[in-house]
Amino acid sequence: MLIPLGLVGVFVLGLAGWSAYVGRKAEEMVPAEGKFADVPGACIHYVDLNPEAGGPAIVMVHGLMGQLRNFSHALAGRLAVDHRVILVDRPGWGHSQLHGPRPGIAAQAAMIAALIEQLELDKPLVVGHSMGGAVSLALGLNRPERVRGLALIAPLSQVVATVPAPFKGLLAPPALHALLAWTVAVPVGVRKGKETAAAIFAPDPVPADFALAGGGALALRPKSYLAGAFEVNAAPGEMAALVARYGEMRVPVAILFGRSDAVLDPALNGERTAAEIPGATIALVDGGHMLPITHATQTEAWLRGLPGVEAQATGGAVTDTV
Repeated sequence: MLIPLGLVGVFVLGLAGWSAYVGRKAEEMVPAEGKFADVPGACIHYVDLNPEAGGPAIVMVHGLMGQLRNFSHALAGRLAVDHRVILVDRPGWGHSQLHGPRPGIAAQAAMIAALIEQLELDKPLVVGHSMGGAVSLALGLNRPERVRGLALIAPLSQVVATVPAPFKGLLAPPALHALLAWTVAVPVGVRKGKETAAAIFAPDPVPADFALAGGGALALRPKSYLAGAFEVNAAPGEMAALVARYGEMRVPVAILFGRSDAVLDPALNGERTAAEIPGATIALVDGGHMLPITHATQTEAWLRGLPGVEAQATGGAVTDTV
């Protein structure tokens, strides 16, 4: 009996060692490229583009299993021509580090509000993608004095009864998160990486350079699994609390969705949310979930059409507004 148990122990240690190795390699491939700011509970990694630009700044908040290169891949540089653009690795993601308990949606919003204050930004436009949209909504509700408005791209904005298929592997009970993160999560992620990315981007193709230029490689780390599993399990309760307060929203909210989004339902997370938030607007374009990467021209045009953002788009137009 001791021999089989010993073999199991060796196998588990081997998986943990290999997972750590893959995680280090991912961080070497996608290194930190910005600055770090200590806020209560975290050290946030951020990239500050064109800090001398006039006009309202733009803060961009990425989604689940993502990091700030989701925005710098194709979209942020277009906006940084004439705006200060700050790209944020959410607390616990990318190269940001935690100094305490893992934060949920509302706690992350408080940390980003602290970053906005520390950088002395004068009410920036906050752009949130996917789960970053949920964080942005919490920021607008809890700290409206810190933001000019919210621009939500394919946001998680409602309680979703069924976890999207690409993220079902994150549904394990919290007691198993650490074990799975250091044993099977990374090997499974490597084996199914292309399939998972295709499902998230569908029906749009995954760019060939997404792993590096888009930061996709950083999803293959124990750290990323732990953050993702925590957020997927905590999201229903936190989203229910946010949805109940949508009538209180006092900052402008605009929503952009791809009609063929295969991750989040545009009718539920787009049209319904726009109807529940006073004055909110929604626009639909042809595309999937990863609009900042796959439809950067249309996303830029939409952003530049929002109040307070100069209309100096490089081309393209939003096809229609609902």
